[in-house]
Amino acid sequence: MSEIQVKICGLSTEDTMEAALDAGADMVGLMFFPKSPRHVSLSQACKLADMARGKAEIVAVTVNMDLDGLSRIKELVNPDTFQFHGDETPEACAAAKVMQGTRVMKAVSVSEKADLEKAIYYSIVADSILFDAKPPAGSDLPGGNGVSYDWELLKDLDLKKPFMLSGGLDPSNVAEAIRLSGTKAVDVSSGVERDKGVKDNELIRAFMAAVKSA
Repeated sequence: MSEIQVKICGLSTEDTMEAALDAGADMVGLMFFPKSPRHVSLSQACKLADMARGKAEIVAVTVNMDLDGLSRIKELVNPDTFQFHGDETPEACAAAKVMQGTRVMKAVSVSEKADLEKAIYYSIVADSILFDAKPPAGSDLPGGNGVSYDWELLKDLDLKKPFMLSGGLDPSNVAEAIRLSGTKAVDVSSGVERDKGVKDNELIRAFMAAVKSA
């Protein structure tokens, strides 16, 4: 296992889940957001989660989902962590953590240093923070857009909680992103796809190899 934690997000097929697990992914993300090309149904998610259970941390990615929806995912899929990638408040994160009995990761969008301040409020209640790039204007997706930001903004950041770097990462730049940001965890989705929403097994393996060499 790499010293740097790796999350492969937006997995939607058994073949690519197997590739991510075989390559040594520490976390696997399942997307519950119908507008996303990576969206999975509850039945798909159950199969994929069963493959990963005990091998990698299962992360359910949601966007402004109500408590009923979260409870249904918890009951059927039983993820280890909920990742909130919308406009959820710190209070909503805290409530979900108590009600679902899971860890909570909160995504915070970044384009400039001032954006990091929002993470301080979330870090009080969330178990970890994911720093993602702000989506392009007009995008329906809060993440997975393949856009980047200045990774050096995260250098020497002291949140008292673990944080993860996301946004525009791929096999060619992840080692540099780790070096510039000082992060101990990275998240990739579109950077290991051959088409939008379609993961590529070779790119998954190449990404994991690049992280291990960083």
